[in-house]
Amino acid sequence: MTNDDSIPTRLEGKSMATVVCWFLGLGSLVAWNSMLTIADYYYDLFPNYHPSRVLTLVYQPFALGTMAVLAYKEAKINTRKRNLFGYILFTLCTFGLVVIDLASSGKGGIGNYIGICVLVGGFGVADAHVQGGMVGDLSFMCPEFIQSFFAGLAASGALTSGLRLMTKAIFDKTDHGLRKGVILFLAISTFVEFLCIFLYAYVFGKLPIVKYFRKKASSEGSTTVNADLAAVGIQTANSRADNDVKLERLSNKQLLLQNLDYAIALYLIYVITLSIFPGFLYENTGSHKLGSWYSVVLVAMYNVWDLIARYIPLIECIKLKSRKGLVIASISRCLLIPAFYFTAKYADQGWMIFLISLLGLTNGYLTVCILTAAPKGYKAPEQNALGNLLVVFLLGGIFSGVCLDWLWIIGNGKF
Repeated sequence: MTNDDSIPTRLEGKSMATVVCWFLGLGSLVAWNSMLTIADYYYDLFPNYHPSRVLTLVYQPFALGTMAVLAYKEAKINTRKRNLFGYILFTLCTFGLVVIDLASSGKGGIGNYIGICVLVGGFGVADAHVQGGMVGDLSFMCPEFIQSFFAGLAASGALTSGLRLMTKAIFDKTDHGLRKGVILFLAISTFVEFLCIFLYAYVFGKLPIVKYFRKKASSEGSTTVNADLAAVGIQTANSRADNDVKLERLSNKQLLLQNLDYAIALYLIYVITLSIFPGFLYENTGSHKLGSWYSVVLVAMYNVWDLIARYIPLIECIKLKSRKGLVIASISRCLLIPAFYFTAKYADQGWMIFLISLLGLTNGYLTVCILTAAPKGYKAPEQNALGNLLVVFLLGGIFSGVCLDWLWIIGNGKF
C-alpha cells in the first residue's frame, strides 16, 4: 500500500476522500444490516421460516459466487461500472422491500417470503460488486481510505441498530407500530444507498488525491481505473507494447500463496462471527428481562463495538502488525463458541451482552489490521487483485459461518 510520504504535498482532498470512503462503506452494508436489524419484524410475519438464518443463507452464496467470478476477472473489469452497478442494485432491492410490504399490507405468506429472498439474493450480488471493487480500488491508495471504508461498513450496523431502537421506541405502542417502524427504517436505508451512487459518480473521483493515485495506478499497468480517469477528463492512451510490459505482474495464485496467512486469518474471523451472529442471538439466547428488546439490544451492542474497534488501529502503538500475531489472534476467537454456548445455558443477560461486545470488538479490530497491512510492497494492479482475493476469503468465511450457525438448533425442536 502506498506510503503517505510519497503523496505530493500540493494535493488536496485527503480528508474529504476519507469522509466519502466512510459513506461508501456505509452504503456497502446498510441494506444487509437493515435486514438483520429488522429480523424481529420478519419473525413476527414468518415465525416458522427462521428468517435471520434463511435470509443470511440466501444472501451469502450470491455474494460469494459473484465475488469469486469478479476476482478471477478483476484485471479486465471496469471498476467504475462495477461499483455504480452495485450501489444502484442495492438501492433498487432496498426499495423493493418497501414495495413488497406496502403491496401485501404487511402480511406473511410463502409468496411474500420468496419475494424477500429474491431481493436478498440481489443484495448478495450487489455486495460482491461493491465490496470487492472498492477494496481493490482503495488498496493502492492511502491506508486511511481503506480503514475509513471498513469503519463505514461497521457504522452501517451501528446506524441501523440505533435507528431500529429509535423506531421501535417511537412506534412500539401504536397500532401496527412494528411495521411502521420498519417501513420508515427501510426508506432511510434506500436514501443512503442513493446518496452513495451520487458520491461515487460525482464526488470521489474528482478529488485531487484520488486522481493522483489512479493516474499512478494506470502508469503501473492498471486498466481497471481507466473509466474513472476518463470520467474526470484524464486520458490514459498507451501503446499496446507499453501495456504488455506494464501488465507483467504476479498471478492471482502467486499473490495468494504469498498472503495465505492473511487470507486464512480473515476467513477464520468471519467463520466465528457469522456462526454466532445473528441467528444464535435471535433463536438460542432464551427469554430474559429485556423481553422483545433483548435480541435488538444484542445486535446493537455487536454493531457499536465493531464500529469502535475499526478506529482502534489508527493508534499505531496498539495496532497489531505481526503476521503471526494476527493469525494466532484469529484462531483464538474459536474459544468464543463454547463461551457463547455456556453463557446462553447458564449465565444471565449481562454476560451475554459482554460476550457479544467482545465478538464485535475483535471482529472489527482484526479485520482492519489485516486489510491495511496486507497489500504492501506490490504494484497497483497486484494490490487491486490482492484486495479482491482477500474479500473472497472474507465472504467465504461469512458463508461457512452462516452454514455452521444452523448447528445451534439441531436437536432443539425448531426445525
